[in-house]
Amino acid sequence: MSVHRHPLEVSARASEAADGSALVVVTATEGSTYVRQGAMAVFAADDAQTGWLSGGCLEPEIARRARHAVAEGHLDAMEIDTRDDEDLLAGSAVGCRGRLHLALLPLDHMPGWSRAVQAWWQGEGPLSLRISAGGEVQARVGDICLDWHLPLAASGAIGNAAGDVVVSPPPRVAIFGAGPETSPLVGWLRQLGWHVTVVERRARWIPDTDIADAWLMRAPDEALRVLRPAPHAALVMHHHFEHDREALVALAQAPIPFIGLLGPVRRREDLLRVIPAHLHGVLSQRLRSPIGLKLGGQGPEAIALSIAAQLQAWHHGESA
Repeated sequence: MSVHRHPLEVSARASEAADGSALVVVTATEGSTYVRQGAMAVFAADDAQTGWLSGGCLEPEIARRARHAVAEGHLDAMEIDTRDDEDLLAGSAVGCRGRLHLALLPLDHMPGWSRAVQAWWQGEGPLSLRISAGGEVQARVGDICLDWHLPLAASGAIGNAAGDVVVSPPPRVAIFGAGPETSPLVGWLRQLGWHVTVVERRARWIPDTDIADAWLMRAPDEALRVLRPAPHAALVMHHHFEHDREALVALAQAPIPFIGLLGPVRRREDLLRVIPAHLHGVLSQRLRSPIGLKLGGQGPEAIALSIAAQLQAWHHGESA
């Protein structure tokens, strides 16, 4: 299964391959824009693109400038202003009334960039990116600090594209149990930027391809001891009563704030009857059951979408 990745992950691979890709970072925004500060996209030499900075209308020009930045090995900047009323009347406006400030980074000229991204992906800390008007670029993650000095584009003006951007570590989820929903669910979550670990011992569910970031064939309590950093959320979805009970007992004793359980209310009540009573209190405040928003539809894909939607809403503080 082919799964889209976070632009930062793609940028790390592109940097290692020196394949002529550029990382474009939104350093500041004003007004109404498609994305906010910290949004990123990778533009490759073969016209492949990961991430979006607009609804698609601005990307061709950004891609052209990105390719030029890589070819010349310089740091470039763009300001995209869509606030003009004349554009609305002329029919050429993109619909958003705002301004984007972009920094275009030639990855081939930033050796070691992948080290910072890998540390970020492994949860060692947020990625702090500093871009100066003189062409200095610094990336810091945990104990890793990398510096590059890039020549400026012919315009020589970085302007408002200079500044600091901080990208929080990716949210992490552990899925206890595999089934028909696993593949679409992992696909949705990875596209949304989640780091996904599947904990499953049954050989029949071992995938032929690497659908998750990690696959642990361990008992739930053993998996929780080796998961570092600890996941922000856990989903229990074995389609097997005893395996779900085992996972819930282990998770009740782990400091994970979101625990989702697949299955109807009756099944949840049956599981709680066979879980030690002293664990009910520590589990009940964190247990979402049945997991998933009521979006309609049926089948693995609809179930996976409903779970991904609820988890994403919770992560961003939205009521669901």
